[in-house]
Amino acid sequence: MSLRKWARLFWKTMLVGAVGAVIAGLVLQFATGTIQFKGTVDLLIYPLILFGYGALVSVYSQLGFFAYLTLNYMGIGVFRRKTWEYIQIVLSALALLELIFLRTFVGGEKNFSWDLTLGVGILAVAIAVTYFKVRLTNVNAIIPTMFFMLAVTILEIIGVLKIGVNNATVFIIIPLLACNAYQILMLHKVTQDEKKELIDLALF
Repeated sequence: MSLRKWARLFWKTMLVGAVGAVIAGLVLQFATGTIQFKGTVDLLIYPLILFGYGALVSVYSQLGFFAYLTLNYMGIGVFRRKTWEYIQIVLSALALLELIFLRTFVGGEKNFSWDLTLGVGILAVAIAVTYFKVRLTNVNAIIPTMFFMLAVTILEIIGVLKIGVNNATVFIIIPLLACNAYQILMLHKVTQDEKKELIDLALF
């Protein structure tokens, strides 16, 4: 991936994260009303703060995405393709079990209903993203996409889960899922465009 392609993906992902954070923040504020605005200025500044926060979340998401690409490259190089696929399936299942069950029954957390809701929500988004990814590419995208949307996303939110504040989790998970979904859905397009440019350069 060239620097130009990477920069384009970077800025678009940042915009996705910023918009996702604005939506999440406004919905939470409307639903809970936890923030008391002192005037019109505060009311106008709040979406700008959300926008900047979402941009930061997008950078965090992109770090996870490129870490995943590196891990996937190493996995393909070290293991046979089928073996690496099985490893990804196992890791995805373990990550989901960690989120839904192990935190409650092993780690001593007392918020099982919330963890279950969060896990089911992430799983539903992962299935939807995988469905569209397969439609855009081919059936071979099922396991890598599910692995990224499940295992990597859950790993990225482990820190905020330890805070134990549900609103904080929602506040980060919405822009994070949006960024992760956008990047994995756009990856094949970026790499295909890059291959096409290399062929064109070779011809001319």
